[in-house]
Amino acid sequence: MFTSWGVETAKTFTRQQLQAALEAFDSGAYGMVLRAKGIVNGGDSWYEFDYVPGEYELRPRSADVTGRLVVIGAQLKEAEVAALFGL
Repeated sequence: MFTSWGVETAKTFTRQQLQAALEAFDSGAYGMVLRAKGIVNGGDSWYEFDYVPGEYELRPRSADVTGRLVVIGAQLKEAEVAALFGL
């Protein structure tokens, strides 16, 4: 059975923070993450990302009203996923 975790956030993320979080999903420490996507404030720019196991894309985009994060998988450890993003 798949579950999803999602949140809206005004938190600012650096590109390096996002890369580290997306790469951490491959460790299995957050459950079996099958997909993650989001739009977040990067301070001087905004980022949009997509993740599937073993691969992610992180790209600049135009500003949005608020950031959004979504993680989909099996046996997700939601508290750990939130902590990974500092939420």
